[in-house]
Amino acid sequence: MTAPLYAPDWLRGITVKQPWAASIVHGDKRIENRPRPWPTGWYLLHAGAAIDRPALRDPLVARTVHGHHLHTRAVLAVVRITGCHAHTGTDSGDASCGRWAQPGCFHLDLDDVHALPLPVPCPGALGPWRVPQPVFEQVLLQLPDLFPEVTS
Repeated sequence: MTAPLYAPDWLRGITVKQPWAASIVHGDKRIENRPRPWPTGWYLLHAGAAIDRPALRDPLVARTVHGHHLHTRAVLAVVRITGCHAHTGTDSGDASCGRWAQPGCFHLDLDDVHALPLPVPCPGALGPWRVPQPVFEQVLLQLPDLFPEVTS
């Protein structure tokens, strides 16, 4: 039995429930709320299997995802985490992080969101996960100019 092949070690996956993943891809959600800090770097944005149904009633979320299919169990984009900081306040959000921030969480700063034209099916995982090589190759086919050092 051969060992599975993975993407380069500098790339990981981040799984986000829908409709939050669609709000990153199709909207201006540039904060991801997490219970623990995450390292900076490039990530494949993966929509998990579950849909946060109560979130669909939030007017901000509803406006953002209106008209978009909520894909699940698939990589939807490539994003870069550029920072991570704790928000320990008890108010409904941190003004410096914008309207998507939740109190009592670590806020991951998202930048360089590159949506994939076609979602890539993938199981995902909790925490930063290693990207299977076949998934990475499908992403590179769709965004060949994003990582020129890999495709050249």
